[in-house]
Amino acid sequence: MSTFQEMGLKKEILDAIGEMGFETPTSIQDKAIPVILTSTKDIIGRAQTGTGKTGAFGIPILQKLNLKSEHVQAIILCPTRELCIQITKEIQNFAKNLLNVRVIPVYGGASMDTQVYALKQKAQIVVGTPGRTLDLINRKKLKLEEIQWVVLDEADEMLSMGFKDDMDAILATTPKEKQTLLFSATMPHEIMRIVKTYMKDPIEIAAEQIQTGADNVTHHYYEVQARDRYVALKRIIDMQPEIYAIVFCRTRAETKEIAEKLSAEGYNSDALHGDLSQQQREYTLGRFRTKTLQLLIATDVAARGLDVSDLTHVINYNLPDDPDTYIHRSGRTGRAHRKGISITIINSRENNRIRDLERRVGKPFERKKVPTGKEICERQLFHLVEKVENVEVEEKQIAEFLPVIFNKLAWLDREELIKRFVSVEFNRFLAYYKNAQDINIDHRKPDSSRSDRSDRGRSDRSDRGERSERRDDRRSDKPWEERREKRQGAEGRERGDRNQRSERKSEE
Repeated sequence: MSTFQEMGLKKEILDAIGEMGFETPTSIQDKAIPVILTSTKDIIGRAQTGTGKTGAFGIPILQKLNLKSEHVQAIILCPTRELCIQITKEIQNFAKNLLNVRVIPVYGGASMDTQVYALKQKAQIVVGTPGRTLDLINRKKLKLEEIQWVVLDEADEMLSMGFKDDMDAILATTPKEKQTLLFSATMPHEIMRIVKTYMKDPIEIAAEQIQTGADNVTHHYYEVQARDRYVALKRIIDMQPEIYAIVFCRTRAETKEIAEKLSAEGYNSDALHGDLSQQQREYTLGRFRTKTLQLLIATDVAARGLDVSDLTHVINYNLPDDPDTYIHRSGRTGRAHRKGISITIINSRENNRIRDLERRVGKPFERKKVPTGKEICERQLFHLVEKVENVEVEEKQIAEFLPVIFNKLAWLDREELIKRFVSVEFNRFLAYYKNAQDINIDHRKPDSSRSDRSDRGRSDRSDRGERSERRDDRRSDKPWEERREKRQGAEGRERGDRNQRSERKSEE
């Protein structure tokens, strides 16, 4: 592996890289940067989130940028607002010692006038989501005649969000003589169509160890009836008083529902999904980053670009269809040499998928029992005691109030005072879990997954649609990837292009 110094980069860029704390290139940077620096050939980069992709294309573009030109020379397309902002900030950091370099983000949900004004300030690099980028092109506010580089970052995600037509329209407006850099974690059929249509004899490179599980992450799963999924989630959270986690849901509707339920029941949580305005998103993310929020309920798309290094847990409210998505999610915890736990709640029909994931991740998944009400109460009680033991007493701050408090509580003896103190903080858990039932599935009992049919709620009934669709898949010996592709194809046809386009407009 070469060093940044050996790549022949400008001193200003090398200094910025050092100030950012990077000592050696990542795998994708080591392979991509020299090729982009010395060649104008198109590149296909196989790399997932967190592998240093932005540096892989951003550093060589900055090295070759014509600083005297006032035209846009590079357009970088990415799927979400969060990722757009993140890429912009990273490239700005790489360029901070270079004079006259302007990098601006353009994305939906923000003021069009502000972005048009920024474009008039002669930016050389534009980072944008496809919808807003195409809108600016159609309004003739963004001109791509002098473009030398087109970067498609997380191309598979842009396609899965329904940006196909926008991407085609944008690429069609760019000059023939340019360098196209496509980065994607996966290579579905539609990606290959883009390659054949818009790229010339591309060089393929890949980051090492694509899609492997993080070393510091432990994987747990809980098996319950589908109707008990939300109850299981609450118990898992209650068993971890210091939890700091993202709870991943499949859809925006589910994200809203879970977040609203948790908030109504006193949990420190909020939702992150595509229906939020940019101001709402930034407010929610700010609260989560500062740990004012303990739980963030999110979709995969909405969480793209969110970088938090000290999550204790990642919780999969449902198993994702794509194993790569699971690995992306679980990799959000266990960072910066910390240990993390990835938790998944499954129903009785999903055990085979856990086995598939074990093979992909290369680690065993430990089956855990959903804690009982008694176990949760004990854990919360001892956590309260630990807080009392470790609290720092601000003697000066409370001194003037103590005489009144001592006088008010003088009639209580030591034991009675402790009982009342504990009850103030603890009665909610005692009342809630007083008659809590065991919701774990016992495989020793016949038909355990079919018991209590009369008690099934809406969530269990909604799961029936999957049962008939997946029965044949479960009986087959096809690997999970093939079964997933079959399901996704059916789901895509049912949604239709119209729904897909309306959803991505909102997500952008």
